[in-house]
Amino acid sequence: MSVIISVLNQKGGVGKTTLCVNLASELARQGKRILLIDADPQGSALDWAAARTEFSMLTVIGLPRPNLHKEAVTLGRDFDLVLIDSPPRVTELARSVIMAAQGVLIPVQPSPYDVWAAKEVVDLIQEAQVYKPELKAAFVINRKIANTAIGRDVYDILGDMPIPTLKSAIHQRIIFAESAAQGKAVFEIDKEGQAAGEVRQVLDEMLELWK
Repeated sequence: MSVIISVLNQKGGVGKTTLCVNLASELARQGKRILLIDADPQGSALDWAAARTEFSMLTVIGLPRPNLHKEAVTLGRDFDLVLIDSPPRVTELARSVIMAAQGVLIPVQPSPYDVWAAKEVVDLIQEAQVYKPELKAAFVINRKIANTAIGRDVYDILGDMPIPTLKSAIHQRIIFAESAAQGKAVFEIDKEGQAAGEVRQVLDEMLELWK
């Protein structure tokens, strides 16, 4: 059975889709069979896939339905790993996305508003762990701005949460927006660049947690 990891935060604009498509693309580049499920009614991951002009390295489907947890296991049967790009806001769909997964990755921007909003996601995960005690979750700092106090302090703030934070982080870089507009992953524009390196580091740490 494939591993299913949901990328979730009830706050919009934290970069869930950008993180999803780059993690999924890097896994596909490494030769893994990857399914990316777009569970956000806005369909941003589907838009990214539609913008591609080259052969798609991974399979992207839309499934913004509250019974997703029942369908994801069947759909992911022929894949090594399934990533779910989740909807914002706490809804039945968000709960289904959590119940579908073995792991939940929570991207958080280094801002007080994002940290405060993360508490709702933690509550949802703890609620799900009553039924799925094997469910694991972790924060990842996304769109970190280098050499700022909040960029450093966010680790300390999240340290008070009952969920660990990955040591690796994704910084705010123009290449993420540029690659998204072309339906590409950052490594397809600059394979050895800092952004591609950060994606690989987050991926390695994520896989170690959910191996």
